[in-house]
Amino acid sequence: MSDSYPPYGGQQPDPNVTPWSGPPAPQQGGYPGYGQPAQAPQFGAPFPPPKKSNKGLIIGLVAGAVVLVLAICGAGIGLILVNGDDDEPVTVATAGPSAGPGASGTPGTDASPTPGQQETQEPNNNAVTARYSSDLSNVCEGGQILNAAPYTGPTGAKAYTFSNNPDRPNFWSTKSVASNKPYYAKSADFETVSVVGCLKFVEGSEGAPKKCQYKDSAGKQVTIDYISSRYTLTFYAAKTGEKIGDGGTITAPAARCPSFISYNKTTMKSHAAPDSGSIEAALDKFLS
Repeated sequence: MSDSYPPYGGQQPDPNVTPWSGPPAPQQGGYPGYGQPAQAPQFGAPFPPPKKSNKGLIIGLVAGAVVLVLAICGAGIGLILVNGDDDEPVTVATAGPSAGPGASGTPGTDASPTPGQQETQEPNNNAVTARYSSDLSNVCEGGQILNAAPYTGPTGAKAYTFSNNPDRPNFWSTKSVASNKPYYAKSADFETVSVVGCLKFVEGSEGAPKKCQYKDSAGKQVTIDYISSRYTLTFYAAKTGEKIGDGGTITAPAARCPSFISYNKTTMKSHAAPDSGSIEAALDKFLS
């Protein structure tokens, strides 16, 4: 045959296409050759390339190495940060949490403050100005007491202690200490307090319940499960919320039924309170 055609998907030029007229429009319903990328049809002839000139090269050299570096994919960004002008320090913003000491950060970046720049501490959104002594329990939830006394050491420090409850883990009740203790402070003198001890219930520490018999407010006989458990005591600076010490484990014994008890009417259970003698012993040791 006089006519010859390139094989399907071949690369031979089409004799009907003149230079700069673009490839022929694909046929209706046609598919690209196997292994060849699909191309959208082109309409009209593309513009011929501009004549080569040294003007663009000169401008590129005058603009500096930044343009050339940016053409190097991901590595270009790292080179810019490392080789930037010393007069214009680069501020790097990271999307993730700050790396800890010894952790490697983003290549080519420096998270340390520039000379003369001071690090600022983020304000605590849970900081409050106390109006009552019970407000100091906010420290046990990660807060700060703005009008509390600053903690300068154990000598002469005044302290309050608070305890949560398994039924209400975010409710903190005051645990009183003997008034003859040097760290004792009246409820009206809460602004003199610099130390807050937080007694947190230890999950899964409950002992076997003790059955205690009582009469409710209506005179009906009820049986209450009185349960022992354990708490961890942690000391914090009231003004800053900073942890300053550990008081160890405090037991909440339920060996004897108390003369008065508060209980959960749904579960008919009551958890024993942390032992006050153990709390005072821990305070004596920490604030001596």
